[in-house]
Amino acid sequence: MDEGKSGKIKFTFCIVTVGIILAVVAVSTDYWAVLSPRLESRNSTCEEAHFGLWRLCTRSSFVFTVDPGSQGCGTTDFPEEYNCSYFKHFTSGENAEFFQVTTQKEYSISAAAIAIISVGFMVLGTICVLLSFNKRLDYFLKPAGMFFIFSGLCIIISVEVMRQSVKRMIDSEETIWIQYHYSWSFACASAAFVILFIGGIVLLLISLPRMPQNPWETCMDAPPDHQ
Repeated sequence: MDEGKSGKIKFTFCIVTVGIILAVVAVSTDYWAVLSPRLESRNSTCEEAHFGLWRLCTRSSFVFTVDPGSQGCGTTDFPEEYNCSYFKHFTSGENAEFFQVTTQKEYSISAAAIAIISVGFMVLGTICVLLSFNKRLDYFLKPAGMFFIFSGLCIIISVEVMRQSVKRMIDSEETIWIQYHYSWSFACASAAFVILFIGGIVLLLISLPRMPQNPWETCMDAPPDHQ
């Protein structure tokens, strides 16, 4: 592998590493979406929630002022109660019935499973890139690009599944939350998709055999025939 190609691979892999970090942060944090009820008056208790792929956290606060155009509890006192619980399909307990009403079990299982598959593709892609720096193993660069593309696609599918989960949860008549907005974990996952997908395509392009700039170069470089 020549120095120019090696430098391109290293630079691209550094960018892809940023996407890997963003994806891992998104998968492991609980701020994909923030849910809140609509408040009609001040001096009342507001219950907010935020959740990720694995658990849902709720916070009960005492509201001082209400801003009709805002999303959230407005100006609040110190939280009265803050509680995080894993979804029912991972643990069971006294909150099982609560989570059965406020979460969509099929959606959360699917999103979490797809995210785990994405992380697996990232690991395989990283291993292939590291192996491709060996001149005799540079053919690993092409599967590395494919693995990162698959990883990005899995992340964006997980994002879409979670988006549908939030929409279905808000539309449900049994939930207390009627307002929502997507938070920074959701943004990290979306950014990871863009970086991983584009990075994988770039690695695939780098892995392609180099074509001569001038068609005559091949003919001129060919050794003459000896009679």
